[in-house]
Amino acid sequence: MDDHNDTTERRESLVNLMIRGPKEDQNEDTFVTNNRDGGASGDELNSPHGISSKRHKYSVNQIQELEAVFKENSYPDEKTRLELATKFSVGKKQVQFWFQNKRSISKTQLERHDKKMLQQENGKLCLEYAAMKELMENSICDPCRNKDTIRNENIDEKEILNEHARLKNELARIAIHADNFLGPSTFLEGSLTSMMENFGLELLTERDEISDVNVVDGLSLNEVDFGKYLTSPPPTNLVNKDLTLDKSMLLNLALAALNELLKLAMSDELFWVRSLDGGGEILNMEEYARSFIPITGIKPSHFTTEATRSSGIVAGNSLTLVEMLMNESQWVEVFPCIIGKVNTFDVISTGIGESKSGTLLLIETELQIISNVVPVREIQFLRFCQKHVEGTWIIVDVSVDTIKEGSQQYKIEKCRRLPSGCIIQDMPNDYCKVIWIEHMEYDEIFVHHLYRPLIRAGLGFGAQRWMSSLQRQSEFLRVMASFVNFTVDSKGEISMGILAQRMTRNFCAGICATSHKWKTIQIENEKDANLMMRKNISDPGEPIGVVLSATKTIQLPIKPQCLFEFFTNKNMRIQWDILSCSGPMKNIIHITKGQNLKSCISLLCANGDGIIANQNNMLIFQDTCTDATSSLLVYSIVDSSKMNTVMKGGDSSCVELLPNGISIVPDLSQDYYANNNNDGNNNEFCSGSLVTIMFQMFVDNLSTTDLPEKSIIDANDIISHTIYKIKTAFKCK
Repeated sequence: MDDHNDTTERRESLVNLMIRGPKEDQNEDTFVTNNRDGGASGDELNSPHGISSKRHKYSVNQIQELEAVFKENSYPDEKTRLELATKFSVGKKQVQFWFQNKRSISKTQLERHDKKMLQQENGKLCLEYAAMKELMENSICDPCRNKDTIRNENIDEKEILNEHARLKNELARIAIHADNFLGPSTFLEGSLTSMMENFGLELLTERDEISDVNVVDGLSLNEVDFGKYLTSPPPTNLVNKDLTLDKSMLLNLALAALNELLKLAMSDELFWVRSLDGGGEILNMEEYARSFIPITGIKPSHFTTEATRSSGIVAGNSLTLVEMLMNESQWVEVFPCIIGKVNTFDVISTGIGESKSGTLLLIETELQIISNVVPVREIQFLRFCQKHVEGTWIIVDVSVDTIKEGSQQYKIEKCRRLPSGCIIQDMPNDYCKVIWIEHMEYDEIFVHHLYRPLIRAGLGFGAQRWMSSLQRQSEFLRVMASFVNFTVDSKGEISMGILAQRMTRNFCAGICATSHKWKTIQIENEKDANLMMRKNISDPGEPIGVVLSATKTIQLPIKPQCLFEFFTNKNMRIQWDILSCSGPMKNIIHITKGQNLKSCISLLCANGDGIIANQNNMLIFQDTCTDATSSLLVYSIVDSSKMNTVMKGGDSSCVELLPNGISIVPDLSQDYYANNNNDGNNNEFCSGSLVTIMFQMFVDNLSTTDLPEKSIIDANDIISHTIYKIKTAFKCK
């Protein structure tokens, strides 16, 4: 009995605290040998194969075999070269020289082809100018048959000549960029010519048919309104400071990315295969490599590729979605669980007229998975918006931090964004169809091993997660605009929705440490949680003072949906929530956020005479959401008097929040479940869950920067006690 009293006292004290490659032969030294005959070098005189320095002429069959290897990999490693040398009875240097010469010849041929195409385009411009000049000289006004009418309307031939000269100079400058900035892997290779000549690109229609359209829809450099931005220098903190970016160069990079995104969106069986969960598609990298020249350069050997596609129906019309995605603050609100923070560095183009079409932005952002063991992805990219046809829009992103100067590629630290984005097409009844593509390359060494399978499958940063979040948020906005709850008037409902958005956003930022300057107190290990602290000085939306955050990620052999139903069941809450130890909870307010009834906003109170019930001015405000990629439950203790103000439509910014919660994602690592699998919780796709738990607590103002030892012990106890209760409820190890 004494033990029970001690446990109860300990629980109550805890409750009171809860008020928040390998290098490939150095790239062969990137030099091209003059030994085009493929002779062996002097260091091979004493080789184990006994090959002398006398050059060896390859046979036809040997050349064919070498070319087959070159087609598969133009930079074979030392092992491959040694195998070829042994097979052909030649020195490995001779094999190395053959591949170097082959790469040099291929590069020269590509450069010659590009220059030839640019010359042809210049010839076309000259012919077009001559035709326009002849038309001007021979034009006749049909109504009055007056040959001089056009001249009388103040059309100056000199202006036409100047415009033509400007276009020629623009074309020449682009050609210079192609020569100076890129080799075979440059972003202009093949794309500039195709954009000038091949206007027969296609887009999936509402019935998934293919129709002919113009990739840039008549857009050219002189039609984009650069306005005052044309004379301002581009931000150099996005790239090497020695590199001056030409804005026409950035526009052409965006157009090349648009071209690639359209082709990938059009293709079905050729480029895409259905993912294991059936909710998305994964890019066929072999087919992609054969069909596309990388516009951001060759992928670093130590990088991993993640490329996915997803499509679906979204509430709202195309103009509404375009505004959401092109507006910085709205973009963050639509994807609060994916975007940590964002900054628009420069508006390169404001588009054509008042339309968003042609808008080109330079953006830096942080992308996140709601877990403390997965670092955020910092990316710098262009975002380009283009109206394709009436009712159809394209928004494409592409990294700019990989632009080259000469042959020196700037360092790519963790990840880069290849052409990614969405195609939005209006449908009846104020809905639209969205095709979303995510294509990134990243260094997997920074990713925790538990999350690597999830990210490879595209459920971490992939298209399916973006699409699910977009659909969920669009439904929520439609509900906020139309549905009126009987307990809360429409203004109060909107205020509660805004408060829930702020709480969820702060919860995600607290786990991923994106919005505030956090100080790490303790690194997560097998026993203890990850502890961070920060000081709030002036934000009225949370207590003034020191905030301590405790986070821990665990594996559970329970399917995500089963876990989410357990956590959202108010009758089961007593089995895991330390704030609900007095008994079952009851709903005061319940607002459904969309078609999925489990995604909702709730206001809870204790249904009994326990700890919380005795604190009559305290309630629990909760926000939940779920889809195939993840589930989230966020809650915070709130003051009842302030919540009454919010429920009447008052300002929600006055409500102090220290969000706590749980994030659930599928666990795709199969080795863990061989020994921890529960009956009825196994399927081909996912056998369990990765669960991240976070608690935040307010610590009294500190006179020093050191956190009291008692606060650290209490934070670890809260996390460990919660995890113990969850595992006990499911009888897990």
